[in-house]
Amino acid sequence: MRPTHRLATTCLAVTVLAFCLAGCGGEEAPPDGTILTDTHTFEEVAPGVYFIVGTGSIFVQSNAMLVVTDEDALVVDSHVTPAAARALLASIAEVTDKPVTHLVNTHYHFDHAHGNQAFPEDTAIVGHEFTRAMLMTDVMSQPTASIFTGNIPNQIAAMKEAADAMEDGEEKDQALNAIRIQEAHYVAIGETQPTPPNVTLTSRMTIHRTFEGRDRPIELLHLGRGHTGGDVVVLLPNERVVFTGDLVLAGAAYIGDAYVDEWLDTLDRFEELEFDLILPGHGPTFSDMAQIDALRQFLADFWSQASDAHEQGLSPEEAIAEIEWQGFLATAPDALKIHCVQTAYSRMDADTDPENADSA
Repeated sequence: MRPTHRLATTCLAVTVLAFCLAGCGGEEAPPDGTILTDTHTFEEVAPGVYFIVGTGSIFVQSNAMLVVTDEDALVVDSHVTPAAARALLASIAEVTDKPVTHLVNTHYHFDHAHGNQAFPEDTAIVGHEFTRAMLMTDVMSQPTASIFTGNIPNQIAAMKEAADAMEDGEEKDQALNAIRIQEAHYVAIGETQPTPPNVTLTSRMTIHRTFEGRDRPIELLHLGRGHTGGDVVVLLPNERVVFTGDLVLAGAAYIGDAYVDEWLDTLDRFEELEFDLILPGHGPTFSDMAQIDALRQFLADFWSQASDAHEQGLSPEEAIAEIEWQGFLATAPDALKIHCVQTAYSRMDADTDPENADSA
């Protein structure tokens, strides 16, 4: 059954792992039920369920979710560094006095899971087996993390050059503050020790809780490979809310470690879930399925163009000039685009050689 959608459509957000300090924000007043801390905004999307985005005072780079229950609290995704995760935990303490006993990783990427180490040692860190396997490798030296991290000094230099050209005033003050935040983030990366889940699933898991005396099951679902080999969505069936990490975003998505050829089928299974509101790993909440249609089109377009380049025998370096890049990838460094094509080529080559096919 396809989901119903009672809530209004929100703005299209196309930011993934991207070069920004906060999610969708702007000057609009926060919705009713929103709690503001120095570092985070907690939007209450259902009683005791909060969609968490950064305020911009610290680099968090991804959204999170807090689920409060009668017994405890569960957090989904831990941000990009231990420093960001500590700020998240401090903010959560302003929202609830329930102990955080569970942390769910939607996938292994650095901007969602590199805050894991900041959570208390007795926290159950839950994720897919693929996520655990990846976080047990030297993941920081792999292309996705290394390319994004390696580009930060260039970003800071460009930000400083732009700020130097500004007249004194509010705009320049904001630019200088953004530089300070980015510099602090670069320092924080050095503290990171990738910490894998200590509880794993392969297809599904339900954490049974109550809230105000009523059942509040928390369902963790692996619907298939897509953004990575171990994406997990977190569904609250009674609240009809689903946190999707980067598996479901509004429009374009990062595809550097993706199974693009399988992602569309995974989206089919996602749409069979019953929910009213999507909480994505980047950007604002949304409920308009047209946003997912845009993601589908983006994936189909990329796969078609990459397949054509592969059939023509183009190298990844040659192929990136032939592909019409969308979303933040349109202005991403060539190294990132090359990695996206290399990954797509590896999937295509695996399809023709079953012995080399990988699996999650």
